[in-house]
Amino acid sequence: MPFADEETIAAYREAWDAWQKQLRHLHRVFLEGDPIRPEQLKGLLGREARAKEQWEAARRRLLGLEPELPGPGAADPGRSSVG
Repeated sequence: MPFADEETIAAYREAWDAWQKQLRHLHRVFLEGDPIRPEQLKGLLGREARAKEQWEAARRRLLGLEPELPGPGAADPGRSSVG
């Protein structure tokens, strides 16, 4: 019997897959030497970090440590909105 409802499990799997996709791309660049332009590198690092944050939130929800999953683009309380 699963520990969580189907929606929570699906959100976890989706977040995991999205993070793994970004992580594979990051590894191709840093470990295998795939070429990337400097302006693309910043985007790649940001996408991987956001995907990991989404997975971590989904993991906490799956474990019952967080009541709700943040939506895409949800504000990070630890991040200042002032540039």
